[in-house]
Order: sequence, then structure tokens, then C-alpha cells
Amino acid sequence: MDALSLVALIAASAAVAGAARRTPVPAPLLLVAVGLIASYVPGVPQYTLDPHIVLPLILPPLLQTAAMESSYLDLRANIRPVALLSVGYVLFATLAVGWLAYLIIPGLPLTAALVLGAVIAPPDAVAATAIARRSGLPSRITTILQGESLVNDATAITAYKVALAAAIGEGASWAGGIREFLVAALGGVGMGLLLMVPIHWLRTHLKEALLQNTLSLLVPFAAYAAAEQVGASGVLAVVVVALYLGHRSWQVDFETRLQEAAVWKMVSFILESSVFALIGLQLPVVLKGLGAYGGTDVIWYAIALFVVVVAVRFVWSYPATYLPLWMSRRIREREGIVDWRRPLIISWAGMRGVVSLAVAFSIPLTLHNGSDFPARNLVLFLTFTTVIGTLVVQGLSLPGLIRLLKLPGRDAQAETLAEAQAQAAASRAADQRLDELLQDERNALPEPLVDRLRTVLERRRNAVWERLGQSNPVTGESADDTYRRLTREMIASEREVFVRLRDARVIDDELMRTLLRRLDLEEAAAYREEST
Repeated sequence: MDALSLVALIAASAAVAGAARRTPVPAPLLLVAVGLIASYVPGVPQYTLDPHIVLPLILPPLLQTAAMESSYLDLRANIRPVALLSVGYVLFATLAVGWLAYLIIPGLPLTAALVLGAVIAPPDAVAATAIARRSGLPSRITTILQGESLVNDATAITAYKVALAAAIGEGASWAGGIREFLVAALGGVGMGLLLMVPIHWLRTHLKEALLQNTLSLLVPFAAYAAAEQVGASGVLAVVVVALYLGHRSWQVDFETRLQEAAVWKMVSFILESSVFALIGLQLPVVLKGLGAYGGTDVIWYAIALFVVVVAVRFVWSYPATYLPLWMSRRIREREGIVDWRRPLIISWAGMRGVVSLAVAFSIPLTLHNGSDFPARNLVLFLTFTTVIGTLVVQGLSLPGLIRLLKLPGRDAQAETLAEAQAQAAASRAADQRLDELLQDERNALPEPLVDRLRTVLERRRNAVWERLGQSNPVTGESADDTYRRLTREMIASEREVFVRLRDARVIDDELMRTLLRRLDLEEAAAYREEST
């Protein structure tokens, strides 16, 4: 792929993802659809998913973004359902889907069928969580889906390596497979634990935000490469490091956090958009290699496999949800009755994604004896149709299912009340600290500046409470909303003056950029408050 083709892919993907925000169709689904159409447009380059690029260069930053935005405490509170999905379900799906594919498809060797099962076992929750957030799912379901997506790739890739070893003639036993899984899992977690503290120490001791953010960009690639170098799971290493850094991000300088949030938001947007477009663009490559498996039979195989993949997730999700409750009184007392709609949504949110396709493309062409890998092209085609089928069928219907089930969404009033109470407690601590500081002669300030500090503190304390109160009957805004809007208008006026003075040569560009940066920080603070 040349540079121009890569730029065209990124630009087109970003444009489609941006347009999706103005439609009811989730961005991942629209990107896949556009990719499918574009794959047959004359002049569009042929894009092939290279596992040597996707796994070490695209997967780590996506994992880093997802993990840093996740809550370590929420994941720890939901460790059982997350582990049952990310480890138990993936292993169960590998065996169940592989065995059923072996029974359904004549001539498909069991070893190749198990490779297929491992390839399509892990759901890609990027699309699912995007739809979940847009549809207002309860936070616990979103947390479980996010937690599953952070770990299931590691389980699936390890299962794939074991199945592939048996398929190509390297020999594999149950004991060897379990040993390889444990080495990958424990090694990945261990590498993450080994790296997370030194990396965080370095982040907190670097004094320049530019250097800190450069380090932030390098972290997922370094963690992944270090773990893979010793035969461990790079996925788990990235997740462990990112969870730790996200949990302690408050210890990093504010300027670093501002830059880091903007940088990673852009990186994840570009990668996610390009990845889903790439999925659609694989159709010609997959069909070209299908060869002898053409005809209507292969279509029925694809439909049957899609049904099997969907059904297997239901078969696992309901027992995994209710058996622990039935078997343990302690779990019942802690969690209470679980609504039947939760495992239904989790089961239907099992959409597959780019990791399955990337792993499928990494299947070798030949076995150790030099013969062709059995049914490799068929495995590739069935992986593609399963990914597309789950994204389209489940992805399009998931928002409607959520609305039909009438799941209780997030309680905005309760969340605002909790925010107000937290802010009140923080403001009291800040007020007390200000009194202590002012008693020291080194902190002496003119009375107007002291009043200004207290006024700013008072506004922060009252801002959240005002959102709970009455709104302006004309604009529908709360007093705090109006305050922030007027703040932005005033900042815009100041910015125009600075530019005008620069153009009149009253101030130079360097001074103008300094003044504008101060305004940008104030406006960014106002925007963040508004977005919450």
C-alpha cells in the first residue's frame, strides 16, 4: 500500500465516520457498508489486512484507549462476568463453533474447524459499546462489554495458536495447550505489572507535556512488543499497563492530561474508522481466494455458521449469568436478582471485528509437509461473512432491541446529585486549604484577588446544583449553562482583539500565541464542564 492510498483510506474513513454522526446508523456499520461498496468501485486500490500490521500496530493503541477510559474499580467489581465472557466464553466458542462447523461443512478437517472456531470466537466490543453508549444502556452492561473486549483477544489469539499448531502438524496436546495458555496469560499480566510502575513514575517525573505525551504514544507498542518478545500475551500487557495509568492519571500534570485526551481521541477515531472501512474492503480479496468453494453451498455454510455463532453466545451467557447465583448464596446476597434482559443484550452484542479477520489472514498457506493448508480460503470467507453478518444483523437491530426491552438507562438526576455532593465536599476542602495558605505571610494577596479565588470556588460549588434547579424560561438553560455560554462569547471577543492587534503589528505572533493559549485553556475548561 503506497502513501497516497493510505492517506485516501484515512481521509475517506474519517469523512464517512463524521457523516455517520448525522444519521441514526452507527459509524462502524456505515463504514463497513461503504467499504463493501467501494471495494468494487473502479480505481479504488486493493487493501489487504496484514496481520503483521493490525496486531502489533493497530490493536495496541485501540486497547490503550479503551483501557484508559475504563474504570479499574468497575472492572474489579464485575470481574466474574467479565472473566466468564472474556476467557470462558471464548474457549467455549472455540470448541463449540469449531465442532459444529466440522459437522456442518463436509470435508472440513477438525483441526481446520477448530482454527476457524478460535478465529471467530472473540467479539469486538468497539461497535457494541459505541451502540450501547448511544442507546443509553445501563452502565454495568457497558462495563461488562468493555471488560470483555479488553481481554478476549488475548484468549482467542492463544487458542488460535494452539489450534494452528495441531492443524499444521506441529503437534499439540491438551496439556501443552493449557500450558501455552497459562504462559501467555500469566506472562502478559506479569509483563504489564513489571512495566506499569516505572512507566507511571517516568510520566510523573517528566516536566514537559510534549515528552509525556510522546511517552504515552509509545507505551502500548512497547508493552505489546516486550510481552510478545518473551512469548507472553501482548494484549494483556497493554491492558494491565493502560488500566494502571488510567487509574492514576490524576497524578499527571494537567497540561499533559489535556493534550493526552485530545491526542488519543484523534488516534482512536482515525484507527477505528479505518479499521471498519478495511473490513468492508476485504470482500474482493476473500472472494478471489475462494476458488473451488464457490456456488450456493458456501452461502448456506456462511448462514449456518452465523446462526451457530449467535446461538453459542446465548447458550453460554444465560448459564454463566444465573448458575453462579443459584450456586452461591453470597453472590445472591451481593448482587440480588439479575434481570433476564441483561444476558439477552450481552448475548446479542457479540459482534465480531477486525481482530478475527487479521488472525484469519495470518493462517499459513501450507502445512509442515508442504501441502496446502486445508480449506484456508473457506475459513477466510466464513470469517469474513461472520464478521459482516454480526455487524450488520446484530449491529442494526441492537438499538431497536434495547428500546424494545425498555432497559432502565442512566439516572441523569441521580448522577448530577452525586456530582453536586462530591463538588461540595471538594469545595469545602479547597476553602479550608485557602484559609490555611493565607495565614502564611508568603501567600499574602490583595483582598480583591482573595475574593476572586473565593468567587471562582463558589461558582464551581454552585454550578452543579444549578443544573438541578429551574432553567431559564426563554432559553431552557440553567444559570450555569448561560454562564458558560457567555464565557465563551467573551473569550471569542478577546481572541478577535488579539488577532487584530497582531495584524496591526502592535504585538508579535509569539505574544499572540501566548495570549491565545491562555484563552484556549479557559475555553477548554468551560467545554469540559459543559460536556459533563
